[in-house]
Amino acid sequence: MTKRSKKNNKRGASAKEEPMHPPLGRETLHSVWALICIGLGVVLTLAGFSQAGVAGDVVYSFFDMLFGWGYALIPGGFFLIAIMFLLHKEERHLVGPVLWGIGLFVLASLGLLDILSGGEAGVIGGGISYIQNWLGTVASSIIFLIIAIIGIVLYLDRPLRIPRRQLKEETPNYEIPKIEEPAPAVIPTEAGIQEQEDGFRVKHGMTKKTGIARVKPVGYNAPPFDLLTRSVEKPSAGDLKASANIIKRTLDSFGIPVDIADMVVGPKVTRFSIRPAEGVKLSRITALNQDLALALSAHPIRIEAPIPGKPFVGIEVPNRSAAIVHLGTLISYPEFMDSGAMGFCLGKDVTGEPIFTNIEKMPHLLIAGATGSGKSIMLHSVLISLLYKNSPHMLKFILIDPKRVELSAYNGLPHLIAPVVTQGKKALSVFRWAISEMDRRYEELLQGGARDIQSYNKKHPDTAIPNIVIVVDEMADLMAAYGRDVENAIVRLAQMARATGIHLILSTQRPSVEVITGLIKANITSRVALQVASQIDSRTILDTSGAEKLLGGGDLLFISAQLSKPKRIQGAYITEEEIKSVTDYIKEHNEADEVTDEELSFEQTTGDGGLTSVLGGRASDSSDVFDEFAETAEDDELLQDAIETVREAQKASASLLQRRLKVGYARAARLLDLMEAKQIIGPGDGAKPREVFISKEQ
Repeated sequence: MTKRSKKNNKRGASAKEEPMHPPLGRETLHSVWALICIGLGVVLTLAGFSQAGVAGDVVYSFFDMLFGWGYALIPGGFFLIAIMFLLHKEERHLVGPVLWGIGLFVLASLGLLDILSGGEAGVIGGGISYIQNWLGTVASSIIFLIIAIIGIVLYLDRPLRIPRRQLKEETPNYEIPKIEEPAPAVIPTEAGIQEQEDGFRVKHGMTKKTGIARVKPVGYNAPPFDLLTRSVEKPSAGDLKASANIIKRTLDSFGIPVDIADMVVGPKVTRFSIRPAEGVKLSRITALNQDLALALSAHPIRIEAPIPGKPFVGIEVPNRSAAIVHLGTLISYPEFMDSGAMGFCLGKDVTGEPIFTNIEKMPHLLIAGATGSGKSIMLHSVLISLLYKNSPHMLKFILIDPKRVELSAYNGLPHLIAPVVTQGKKALSVFRWAISEMDRRYEELLQGGARDIQSYNKKHPDTAIPNIVIVVDEMADLMAAYGRDVENAIVRLAQMARATGIHLILSTQRPSVEVITGLIKANITSRVALQVASQIDSRTILDTSGAEKLLGGGDLLFISAQLSKPKRIQGAYITEEEIKSVTDYIKEHNEADEVTDEELSFEQTTGDGGLTSVLGGRASDSSDVFDEFAETAEDDELLQDAIETVREAQKASASLLQRRLKVGYARAARLLDLMEAKQIIGPGDGAKPREVFISKEQ
């Protein structure tokens, strides 16, 4: 055995001999100190009333000699220290500011008390008030009063603020006003938690344009913020120093010397930033994932090598207890309104900073993850965020919910173009209608000499083109039934719909290549991956691993064209009761041009009216708003060819259409169904040929 191996064995043996007792958490230690201070305060209080026995009388006599009438400040100081221990922040250094603050306050109070009582503040009070002989009573009292205030400021750790008169035009208060103009200007929010976050901001100004959606400026009563929970919870990460030492010692045992550069506690995980020595390959560190998980007794651990923008490697360890990131807390940040009219909350990153993004910059979003990982909650947080910032005249939704129960709370909102779509066939019609609306909008932009809605609206501020957001709660169900048609529609919208203000938000719990195809991924670059079962699923969503190591419950990885690597975020949480409160408020306080199956016909949307006909048209036909496109889309041209083929051949069969039109069996069978619905051919009757109702001369 070589000297080096002996040395390593000795080092490993010594490491094994080190005690590995679980250290007490900082909060536990603070609780113990708080109880000790409370006990001392109670005993000293009882001693002042001669209720603490002989020892209490001795203690009272001693402190009475030192402080005199100021004896009451001593137990009061212990109570103040106990309160600060109980109300502490986890990362706050308590000893310095608290003791300095209490000490200055007690000494200044003793000096004032000695001056006012004529020398009844004991030995210490008399010594402090000796300054009265030099400065006089008034000046000495002012000095002691200022010192006492300084002590209070240090104890509370709060700066002094002078209230000043605020002019409405200079400093708007953060409240939700009634929006009288249709343009989605920045709605002031309530003053919330002040934190720095540069995030993803897109400034957006939407105005109106004639010819596409003629809408009048109607007031919009946005829901108040107090409908959402705004509590700020604190995570518990245990003893950070002990965990850091375990990480350092474990890596050192494998011959990888590192230094701990930083420790940051996030809502779900704690990130330890390590600085490896020069010449250490990052692949050696990432290969020790399971070894670190074993040493820390935590699973799963995610290693980010390197941290974007920093010369460190991040080791993300799950917290002992996670903190819920409430949507109500996030929307109280000023950055929420700064993110633009189409901005929404994503959550908080591993450093605890809020993350906001804008769907106009994406311009489409794909959300995927295993069952129960938080996809539907994220959809709700996106929808509620947009509802807080946009009136029905500036934003329209089309909601597709094959599960029938997830998005039903939004039925009746004035933002909906049509009731929530629950049928797969009707969902296909929605995509076809969206393509038609996109083409129609491009014609209007061409006539107006603009390249997108934003520049077009600047030229025509009198009217506005509303954004349209199409939300699909479960894409796998649609892909299973209408795979190629749905994929083609999604790809075309993803490629071209950005400039026309039409955006897609797709969600699926089956991250397979049959659902998230290569064409869909190539055209939707902004993706969210929640917890998945395997590394293969993670690569299907993000083209990289990592999602299989997430913790669930809203823990996600977000990637977009602006990010070089996936960003870990704890998603915003909103309860079912909060969703109902917000939607009920909007329905009750805003007049809705409610769109129902009985009221709307889509016949006029094939003309120049576009979305205007959908929102304002009323026809006698009781067909659904999207039914017109159930039969007229990409089958239109082939349908005419199929009718001509059947008319000339005077017979109708799938094999005939396959040969003449060069299509597959499924397409040919669908064309037969369409012709049967139009009463061009008769129904199938076993092996007998179908009856043809049109002659060659027709």
